[in-house]
Amino acid sequence: MSQEGLYEQLINKLVLSKLNDLDKNTFYIKETAIDKDEAARVLSQYLSDVIRVALNLISSEDSVQKQIELSNKIIYLLQSELKGEDFDDDLIVAEAKILSAIFSKVDPRFTDFDRYLKEITPYTRLSQSELFTGNNAGISLESEIKKEILSSGQN
Repeated sequence: MSQEGLYEQLINKLVLSKLNDLDKNTFYIKETAIDKDEAARVLSQYLSDVIRVALNLISSEDSVQKQIELSNKIIYLLQSELKGEDFDDDLIVAEAKILSAIFSKVDPRFTDFDRYLKEITPYTRLSQSELFTGNNAGISLESEIKKEILSSGQN
């Protein structure tokens, strides 16, 4: 944390220890309390990052199963802590699948569902930073946005 600038970073134990090591006569340090209305967003984003790192540390033959088990334990903890709230529907099923699409087979506008899905499905989600930094060779932001628009009309 020797870099100067704006951080907009949640202060965790590591950041706090580095801040404490800085000479207060040499550096101006500004800390701001988390706004009550923004707390859920800020904390959930931070937890998302921590959980992503933790899940990536699980590497074994059955890593996906272990990642699901850990994720479900987190959901159970939330349910336990927020008594009266039911998170059972949020539990991840053991098959480790992602729903990609649902199309009506009654009077469909197309007959080859897999081909149509391939045409409208972006290669990467717009939230993935590679699109904005240019790290995805051969994938343009424009083509991905066009596919996002095509797929958004399928709701």
